[in-house]
Amino acid sequence: MQNLGKTLTIVWRLAAPYFRSEDKWPGRILLAIVIAIELAIVAINVLLNQWYQRFYNALQERNWDTFVSELTYFVIIAAIFIVLAVYQLYLNQWLQIRWRAWMTRRYLGEWLHDANHYRMQLLGDAADNPDQRVTDDVKLFVERTLSVGVGLLSSIVTLGSFVVILWGLSASAPLHLFGQAYDIPGYLVWGALIYAIIGTILTHLVGRPLIQLDFMQQRYEADFRFNLVRVRENAEQIALLRGEAAERHQLQNRFRLVVDNWIAIMIRTKKVTAFTASYSQASTVFPFILVAPAYFAGKIQLGEMMQTASAFGSVQGALSFFVTAYRTLAEWRAVVSRLDGFEAAIAHAAALPNEPGRIVHAAAKDGTIALEDLLLQLPNGKLMVAARALRLRTGEATLIKGPSGSGKSTLFRAIGGIWPFGTGTIRLPANARLMFLPQRPYFPVGSLKAAVAYPAEPETFDDEAIRTAIQTMGLPDLADRLGEEAHWNAQLSLGEQQRLGLARALLAKPDYLFLDEATASLDEAAEARFYRILAEKLPATTIVSIGHRGTLGALHAREIVLTPGESAALPYTVESDGSRT
Repeated sequence: MQNLGKTLTIVWRLAAPYFRSEDKWPGRILLAIVIAIELAIVAINVLLNQWYQRFYNALQERNWDTFVSELTYFVIIAAIFIVLAVYQLYLNQWLQIRWRAWMTRRYLGEWLHDANHYRMQLLGDAADNPDQRVTDDVKLFVERTLSVGVGLLSSIVTLGSFVVILWGLSASAPLHLFGQAYDIPGYLVWGALIYAIIGTILTHLVGRPLIQLDFMQQRYEADFRFNLVRVRENAEQIALLRGEAAERHQLQNRFRLVVDNWIAIMIRTKKVTAFTASYSQASTVFPFILVAPAYFAGKIQLGEMMQTASAFGSVQGALSFFVTAYRTLAEWRAVVSRLDGFEAAIAHAAALPNEPGRIVHAAAKDGTIALEDLLLQLPNGKLMVAARALRLRTGEATLIKGPSGSGKSTLFRAIGGIWPFGTGTIRLPANARLMFLPQRPYFPVGSLKAAVAYPAEPETFDDEAIRTAIQTMGLPDLADRLGEEAHWNAQLSLGEQQRLGLARALLAKPDYLFLDEATASLDEAAEARFYRILAEKLPATTIVSIGHRGTLGALHAREIVLTPGESAALPYTVESDGSRT
């Protein structure tokens, strides 16, 4: 019961925001109609239960007129039932897609807000495979929540409706044992209750491991799919390294986890199915065993016995909801746990920059970027870089140098506001537009125009401006392919990708342009030419570079070198008065 209460609390926290959102009224109306139809279906089942008595009595009495009228009545009721069932499914699916669309927008917005997705990776949170959480888990959550919720409501209403009928039938068909009648009030209700309790307990004991198995199955499936995508995205490097055998071995190992866990699910499901199928079959004859003695004693007619069996089945089915829906409940519980973990991971990542003792971003007083008492750390808390009083002056091209692994790129990440680990203050000019170009630029799959304009919308720049920027960066063959759609990171060489990244900077015209070895794949002559083009085309842009080539010094007005710290606890330091100009 404690686990059930905790699960229902989480479900309410996950589900309630939609019904309070901007789409709340369509959602509420659709949910109300689905529930109303379900209640109408229960009412039809009650009418059919009463029909059983009249119809089978007519058969026993060989009453042709009553037989025909009851058949006509059944056809009308059945037609109404079919219409209600069709529209309940249709409206349920309509509610599912609206609810899922809202949750998807919400999760995408929170996951991709203010570098949360990046910090989640740094933290190594348990929310593995966010893509699967936003797709499969959200879909399953909406489907299972509606299925379980409506099913549970139906069971409760069915129980309330048929308990009254079954209690009355218990009086008209008293329990007969060994020729003796025993007047036990509501004995049919108590029989259904005991039968359902025993079945629920045994089903839970047999099927409880399915919850964790379903959780792990979703994780293994997502891991396998993710690694397949990584192989596709890194096909060139894998091919050059002749790494196909290694990748195949790793993928087979991951798929083996999928298979092994699936086999465990099969074995456990077989046990659950064996019990629930036996339970279901036994429930068919159990009410007849209870009331048959009264029938053969002449206390009731065939119609009353069939009505009793139908009512008993309805009550027992309502009480046995957890037995019949156990497999669905196990999947639902696993999905709820995964979405709960995903929300917790997002919240952790979002709160990280605002925790006491973290890096503070503030407005600069003199229009320069200032790093004050900045200590950068690794996620495990180990100190990496110290910048006590460093200033990046406007209009002064600056080169940052230092050994590999000294924290140069991390310094850029901290300035960009995505590295939360550390202390100190970073002051940025108010409303300054910063742009960061890494060694391997990112281009979304789509048209070349969208790839170069990213992260702005393609319509932000006219076609001629984009063509000019591409041609300026030495890619005339691409200038006339703006409408072509492709996976540009896979189709272009790294040198071509870096040139497109520089073309992106020409269009964006940032106030500060940070180049993290963004020209490392170009030859020195081309690199020098493109730096001169940036200086000419972007006179108002301050360029800050990371690089190892000795020729870069001549292209910058100032050099800052990261030097080893005084102790092993602080590997590298950089001070403004220690930099050389």
